[in-house]
Amino acid sequence: MLKDSTKWYASWFDTPYYHILYKERNDTEAQVFMDNLTNYLSLQQNDKILDLACGKGRHSIYLNKSGYNVTGVDLSKNSINHASQFKNENLKFEVHDMRTPFSEQFDAVFNLFTSFGYFECDQDNLNTIQSIKSNLNETGFGVIDFLNAEQVIANLVPEENKTVDNITFHIKRYYKDGYIFKDISFSDKGEDFNFSEKVEAISLDDFKRYFEKSGIHLLDIFGDYNLNSFNSQTSPRLIMIFK
Repeated sequence: MLKDSTKWYASWFDTPYYHILYKERNDTEAQVFMDNLTNYLSLQQNDKILDLACGKGRHSIYLNKSGYNVTGVDLSKNSINHASQFKNENLKFEVHDMRTPFSEQFDAVFNLFTSFGYFECDQDNLNTIQSIKSNLNETGFGVIDFLNAEQVIANLVPEENKTVDNITFHIKRYYKDGYIFKDISFSDKGEDFNFSEKVEAISLDDFKRYFEKSGIHLLDIFGDYNLNSFNSQTSPRLIMIFK
C-alpha cells in the first residue's frame, strides 16, 4: 500500500519516520549555534524566547537549560506531545500555526533549521514574518535560520540511499518551479511509503521584500552557525537578525 502526503509539512513531520531519518542531526552544532546566537543578542537569564516551529524541542530544551524562559510551538501535535515531557515552570510547548501571532510577546523569536518556506501562497510567508514582528516586545529580536538557496541548488546531491534503524530511505533531490524538492521513499513492515519535502527557494532579496512590507529592519546577516559573514555562493545558511 502506497501512503502519499499532499499537505506535506502537516503529515510528514507528524510521522515517526521523519524523526528516524533525521535522528543523527548534530546536536553539538545546534548547541554551539544557540550559544553564539544568544551571546550575540546579549540575551539575559530568564529572557523570554519563542522557538517558532520547534519540532520535538531540541533547541527549546537546550535554551531552557541555558537559563532562558522558553516557549516552543509547532504545527505537529506528535512533536509537541513528545516535547511536552520536558516541560517545566520555564519551558512550555503548544500546538500553533506560525502564520498567526502567538498570544505573548518575547525578547527573541527564533525560527530555526529551515522552518520556513513550506507554503504555496506568498501571503503565508508574509503573514509569518508579520506574526514574528507582532510577537516581539519593544527591544526584541527576530531570527530566521534558513537554507542558502543559491548554494543548495548549485550543490544538490540528486540521489542517495540512507539506512537508519534498519530502514533504507531512498532520497531524490531536485529544483523545480522555484522550490527545492526532496522525495523520500522507503518500506517498513510490509508497507511502502512516499513523502516529499518541498521548500521554497527564498532568496535574501525575497526576505528583504517581506521585511520591507512588514516594517521590519534587517540588522545583520550570517552564513553559518559560527556567525561568519554571509556569502551567497558559498555559505551553507542564511541567518537573518531583525527587529
